[in-house]
Amino acid sequence: MHRFFVTGTDTGAGKSLASAALLHALRANGRSAIGMKPVASGCEATPDGLRNEDALLLQAASDPTPAYADVNPFALLQPLAPELAAADDGVDISLAPIKDAYARLCARAEAVVVEGVGGWAAPLSATLDQIDLVRALDLPVVLVVGLRLGCINHARLTARAIEADGARLIGWIASEVDPGMARIDDNFRMLHERLPAPCWGRLPHRPRPDPAELAAGLRIPA
Repeated sequence: MHRFFVTGTDTGAGKSLASAALLHALRANGRSAIGMKPVASGCEATPDGLRNEDALLLQAASDPTPAYADVNPFALLQPLAPELAAADDGVDISLAPIKDAYARLCARAEAVVVEGVGGWAAPLSATLDQIDLVRALDLPVVLVVGLRLGCINHARLTARAIEADGARLIGWIASEVDPGMARIDDNFRMLHERLPAPCWGRLPHRPRPDPAELAAGLRIPA
């Protein structure tokens, strides 16, 4: 069974694109795969309710197609830290609805990719951190490293924090978020040498990225 939690070195590291590419890679290997974004702030009001761009990307990359409410149990209107956005919406973020939605997704697919919010230490609420969700769902962690100035520091600190929290880092993905980054190949090599988990691939920068195309560059261990 391929089920894991995707976190990033920071907001904008490329978690959603990497998560969608992972779903396509899993499907290309003959597995049913569904994405999940348990908490998403910055949603748009639609006739069907609040919808988040990242959650919709994961829903579109999934097969079978899940209900949006299961992909994104907590959809928050304002593009703020979840704790602040939830307070504005009068919403109490809790684990039970997430665990129920996750169980329904697991019943439908061999693989489930759960995307977190921001960086690893970004809280979900005043009482919940992302490690609480990882523990509740019993998931290993995949780290998305946004390749830009400072990424080595951010990646090493995040890897240490994941380990210190008692979670298991099973892999990392490089995401070229800054196409003008100087010495990008050297930075990628240095990350290889220093991160305590295998690299699952490198996603090149594209003006209009296609997760299905980028999936070809990922190698998910058996």
